[in-house]
Amino acid sequence: MTEPRHSLLIVGVNYRSAGVRLREALFVEEERLPERLVQLRELALPESLLLSTCDRVELLAAAEAPAEAAKKLRGLLARWAEIDASELETQSYTYCDEDALRHLFAVAASLDSQVIGEPQVLGQLKESHRLAHAFGLMGSFLERHLQAAYRAAKRVRSETSLAEQPVTLAASALRVARDLHGDLERCRLLLLGLAEMGELLAEEFRAAGVKELSITHRFERRAEVTARRLRAHFRPWEDWQKVLCEADIVISALGSGQLLLDAPLVEQVLRQRRRRPIFFIDAAVPQDIAPSVEALDGAFVYSLHDLERVAAAGRRSREGASMEAWRILGAELEAFRKAHLARLAAPVVADLRAHAERIRQEVLAEKPGDADAATRLLLARLLHEPSEELRHAAAENPDDRTLLERLLRRLFRLDRDAGSESRRGESGAEGEDKR
Repeated sequence: MTEPRHSLLIVGVNYRSAGVRLREALFVEEERLPERLVQLRELALPESLLLSTCDRVELLAAAEAPAEAAKKLRGLLARWAEIDASELETQSYTYCDEDALRHLFAVAASLDSQVIGEPQVLGQLKESHRLAHAFGLMGSFLERHLQAAYRAAKRVRSETSLAEQPVTLAASALRVARDLHGDLERCRLLLLGLAEMGELLAEEFRAAGVKELSITHRFERRAEVTARRLRAHFRPWEDWQKVLCEADIVISALGSGQLLLDAPLVEQVLRQRRRRPIFFIDAAVPQDIAPSVEALDGAFVYSLHDLERVAAAGRRSREGASMEAWRILGAELEAFRKAHLARLAAPVVADLRAHAERIRQEVLAEKPGDADAATRLLLARLLHEPSEELRHAAAENPDDRTLLERLLRRLFRLDRDAGSESRRGESGAEGEDKR
């Protein structure tokens, strides 16, 4: 039975296409995932998957009619965000077929993340895959595409230095913090916002010995969930400036597009702390901390680029690793495309084999026990219809004849056989000359 022809479709928003408010409105908390997946299933698409992270919310689907399916998926996202579909359309993206596959590969390999190489998104994609299975949303089409994306991501992580980048940033942040504060166990850490790099850095500080970690965010439910996961204190958003006075290390990861920390505010906080220093890490895109804060006595501000310089990694090596990662993805995309096209040809090959077997059985029934006669008859019947089609094409349309002739020569490798006969003939002639 022939598999239905599906297109890979991705509709979503991410940190480049949409503001933080829309992304936060679309973010799916863990306890609401079942409800969202049931709503996705009600769209009655052949296969689908929901990926929800701090930086993106994407719907993947196998679609028989991509334009119609994309409209359904955008409508569902708009309903979740409680906005008009037209408003969502200006802040979302839609990818189909090869563009969708390239995007999926880039997401899995963390080439589409705010911090290239961060390890979280691949695990989040695999968890989304598992949930889609559990809710009966998966099938062989999406399964093939996801497994191909995992293979590509594994190659990028094992064959390039991209996976070292977030680890290097975290190590740099820890080194600066220790130089400034000494023993990290005595430090209080505040995480403002929940961008992925901010969470990753907070986890690293936790593992390095920081005992007191506070988390606050405009969307308090998300902050509560993250605080439980990191064994941290949840602080209401309206208290964040008060908590700021208590913090020795501040990771700002809101990325709202508006500066959260400016010089007057930080100056006031430093006076209340009697100039005890604060190590600020601006892990937001766009930035949360005004450049003027760095000039204040007692404020030590590092961006992600500053941490790269501390690590002596340098932009050039990172860009080189990115180029190599994209080369790997390109090779994996081409391999998947070829395998997909070969799979599409499989039903025709099966029909051809069945056709040949049917003729063979007929010939054996007509010429039992006479191998020579049976094989002559078999060849005649197998070649009859292709020969007739070629003669008809020659009579009716020279272009069709040329195309069919090329196909036949390629399918049966006639040019190679002719070359072999020619070489055998030349070899025989040389033997006669020698004699």
